[in-house]
Amino acid sequence: MPRQGAGELPDGIDPKILVLNGDIIDIWQFSKRYFPKSHTKVIRKVLKMIGKGTEVYYLTGNHDEALRKYAGFELSNFTIDNKLILEVDGKRHWFFHGDVYDVTMKNSKWLAKLGGKGYDILIIINRLVNNILEKMGREKMSFSKKVKQGVKKAVSFISDFEQTVAEIAAEKEFDVVCCGHIHQPVIKEMAFGGRKITYLNSGDWVESLTALEYTKGDWSLYVHPVSKASRQQVVASEEEEEGGIEWPDGKVISFPSI
Repeated sequence: MPRQGAGELPDGIDPKILVLNGDIIDIWQFSKRYFPKSHTKVIRKVLKMIGKGTEVYYLTGNHDEALRKYAGFELSNFTIDNKLILEVDGKRHWFFHGDVYDVTMKNSKWLAKLGGKGYDILIIINRLVNNILEKMGREKMSFSKKVKQGVKKAVSFISDFEQTVAEIAAEKEFDVVCCGHIHQPVIKEMAFGGRKITYLNSGDWVESLTALEYTKGDWSLYVHPVSKASRQQVVASEEEEEGGIEWPDGKVISFPSI
């Protein structure tokens, strides 16, 4: 069903529903002078899917928050919104990016943007080091992932992203909750108040190179190969967040079993 994944979308992907769960276009860092052909190919691939009848949902995140004023926009089988509710094989699914529960984004947006620039610099340095490691025949490493894991331990007393999201999902009687934002790909079962919740996080297209896929009644985590010798390691962890969300009726779609 939905996939938000790594790099160019292979020609073999032909989903019935595609959910792009926020931060697809980094408007914070957007520049008309820099838009690689590879990025254009991804957009063309998504447009081709729309033309073939795939239902595409673009859910807004903090880096593309400028699109939030267009929430509710629909054009044929393409929709922009802030959240999505789907009924999939009898289970209620809640999709959203996740930044609404991030205390940093809600109260210190300037700090988050400053951190975003540092993150970009970190990625550039990481690429240079990985080029050297690859030439030496050694496994690549992720600086930014290691830094984020250390920071998360330091601020873990503030809140637990996964716990918060899953608890709210249980209160709202959802069966499955799917988000992004914290860049930690995982599929896990959690329980609150006697209700079992499946928590999903898709990771990202930059470090983890991961996507979530729903086929034949099950969710799975796709990990794109990093090199011939290795795959990027998938790490599940915690992130800081807090807050609430308005709950008008979401769009509910029945997606029958295959």
